[in-house]
Amino acid sequence: MAYKLSEGSLEIIMNGGLYDKPVMQVLGSKKIQGSGSNDRFRLLVSDGKHSHSFAMLATQLNELLISGELSDYSVVQINKFVTSVLKNTGKGEKRVMIVLDVSIIAPGTEVGKKLGNPQNWSEDSVTTSAPAPTPMRPTPQAAPSLGNSLGNSFGNSLAKPAAGPNLDSSMLGSQMTHPIASLSPYQNKWVIKARVMNKSDIRTWSNARGEGKLFSMDLCDESGEIRATAFKNECDKFYDMIQVDKVYYISRCQLKTANKQFTTLKNDYEMSFTPDTVVAECMEDASALPTVKYDFVPISDIANKNSDSILDVIGVCKFASDVQELTAKTTGKLLKKREATLVDQSGGAITLTLWGNEAEKFDASSNPIVSAKGARVAEFNGSKSLSCLASTMLRCNPNVPEAHRLRGWYDNGGAGMDTVNISARSGGQSGGSGEWLTFSEVEARRLGAGEKGDYFTLVGVLTFMFADNAVYKACPQDQCNKKLVDQENGLYRCEKCNREYPNYKYRLLLGANVSDPTGDQRITAFNEAAEAILGQPAADVGRMSEYDKSAYTQLFEEVKFRTYVFNFRTKMETYSDEAKLKTTVMSAKPVDYRDANAKLVKSITALSGIQV
Repeated sequence: MAYKLSEGSLEIIMNGGLYDKPVMQVLGSKKIQGSGSNDRFRLLVSDGKHSHSFAMLATQLNELLISGELSDYSVVQINKFVTSVLKNTGKGEKRVMIVLDVSIIAPGTEVGKKLGNPQNWSEDSVTTSAPAPTPMRPTPQAAPSLGNSLGNSFGNSLAKPAAGPNLDSSMLGSQMTHPIASLSPYQNKWVIKARVMNKSDIRTWSNARGEGKLFSMDLCDESGEIRATAFKNECDKFYDMIQVDKVYYISRCQLKTANKQFTTLKNDYEMSFTPDTVVAECMEDASALPTVKYDFVPISDIANKNSDSILDVIGVCKFASDVQELTAKTTGKLLKKREATLVDQSGGAITLTLWGNEAEKFDASSNPIVSAKGARVAEFNGSKSLSCLASTMLRCNPNVPEAHRLRGWYDNGGAGMDTVNISARSGGQSGGSGEWLTFSEVEARRLGAGEKGDYFTLVGVLTFMFADNAVYKACPQDQCNKKLVDQENGLYRCEKCNREYPNYKYRLLLGANVSDPTGDQRITAFNEAAEAILGQPAADVGRMSEYDKSAYTQLFEEVKFRTYVFNFRTKMETYSDEAKLKTTVMSAKPVDYRDANAKLVKSITALSGIQV
């Protein structure tokens, strides 16, 4: 089969023009930087007349290469691209094409060979050949010189942002802009044109090195997205000026490797504002820039996602609870939350927990379409739910195609569709459905022997507790519970956060033995479950362990031989090449004897019916 390539298109594009949807052949690819799912790939492309090795694939298209769908010799149509001019150290400048959207016309296995006899294109080749064709129209996002090239000429140290000496906000709109997808710390002179997807509240901090405040925002353009953070003076300067959904020109920021503990955006890097940062609102039409980039997961598929995964979801809010108030056990702060149940066409339903101001102002009366970018998957008793984080972008009735399709589905019969609430699931045959098991039944059913942990409920007695080392000093950050290392100088180091703190929080890690009439089991109870067993918050238990040893010992003695209704998670794990069953307390409650007697009567009645 003959494939017609867009001969001459590379020459137009590399001279700064824009060729509409050129058809090219991919002759090779090379990973150039990045890690994990955000690797960057360079392509060798050909239009049949010329070939060029400085075509860069946008990270959202990486899966095409990784899966093998986009392979050598593939013929493709490039639906959308932008170009940038980079400094090629010691060799002047080089223009790079960044491929944002591509359609595969024929896979490489089908084509199987190089088409035509393309010659390597370079700026030098233009002077020795016929005059270059006139560009079809100027590209709107061609960038000025940006630092080192995409090849192996990266420097070893990060370059400080430095624009022209007279650059100010009034000049930004006249500068050529640079796509977010190809920003890196190895570039210095750039201007981006980006929409603000989300902006956090101002947060404060205080530690041994001082105190300050910050806010962060998430930016996007056609090529990608990136997190930007402003500290101290820059926080005061820009917070009121920058508004969500508006478009700004931004320059003179420092770029560094993204801290994935605080951002879930698909970018290897993040930006920090500096005293030299310049921001100007874009006053012309910016409707072409996207508002928020989503990667929605069908609700029914969330049941198969791992706990603590971060994902995007959209659904119709079928109903929502009233606002609830609770006190954080670790900080004592008053928290407000609301639980909204979302449904979609996949037949799934899931609970999304909203916090703080979002919980208070949320209105479910009109069954709004709710989208959440960057929600966290939580798991309890085998059921999955979603929770909003500080960085989660929540929108009601967003203007996206998926929202319009959902509204049409819900208003035309979807409201009456039967759904499976994956937030109400329990552990199947593992006994999570309200059935009470014994240790002998757990062993007979071989719970915990599978790939995933099993959940079961059991009435048992605490026969022994390991009081020594039941309390530890943990990182004071809300999202981190890592045990601290005492530096013996008044400071405590968290290896996970790579920081030192003058303070800490107490957390519990309780080991114990639980027995029932059929056997016993060594169990582990983490902080919340341990607090329920001991009947004391971790902070009080921690203070007892340090300042009142007799009260600490008495507390453990009083709890010994008490009976609880335990909900356990059990899983076979390997330690030092030895497989052992690890059983963790998910919850522990005192026995409600009225409920317990009702269950026993029901069991006896069922057994009597079988015997008859």
